[in-house]
Amino acid sequence: MARGRPPTSSDEALVRSLYEQHGAAILAYVTRIAGDRALAEDVLQETLIRAWRHAETLSEQTGSIRGWMFTVARNVMTDRARARAIRPVEVAETASVGPVERDHADRVVDSMVALQALEHLSEEHRRVLVEIYFQGRSVAETAEHLGIPAGTVKSRSHNALKNLRELLVGRSAALKGAA
Repeated sequence: MARGRPPTSSDEALVRSLYEQHGAAILAYVTRIAGDRALAEDVLQETLIRAWRHAETLSEQTGSIRGWMFTVARNVMTDRARARAIRPVEVAETASVGPVERDHADRVVDSMVALQALEHLSEEHRRVLVEIYFQGRSVAETAEHLGIPAGTVKSRSHNALKNLRELLVGRSAALKGAA
């Protein structure tokens, strides 16, 4: 059966017969796997089209027609999944949706300002903040590492953050006044 020729009544009878014998089973199989009834119906339709295109090879003597149809259905689902995977996700562009890639310059500047502000802290305050925020240590671990009580770590970190905040607010005010 060639692809280019118009379908005949025997072709229609073949597709109808295949649908009546195997359609419900294939539809249930694909729906169970995909979890989407509409997708399952599309896959079943594509499976029936492929069966129609290969009608001359379909016979129980060469193998199970139902098994062949299940294999085709699985292959159609695999092809669709692969096609979806290589296609980038489309996002509607609106005023409320910002650019996908954000400029990291603000983060770099913020990091530089914070590191410069750390330089203005006392050595004791700076060491506590470095251990907690840059080394990722807990209060207990910082206390053990620095050889000081946990309460001292807490008070130093509190005071260091307060001093940092005052330094950064002062810089921000100075920059606004210069502008």
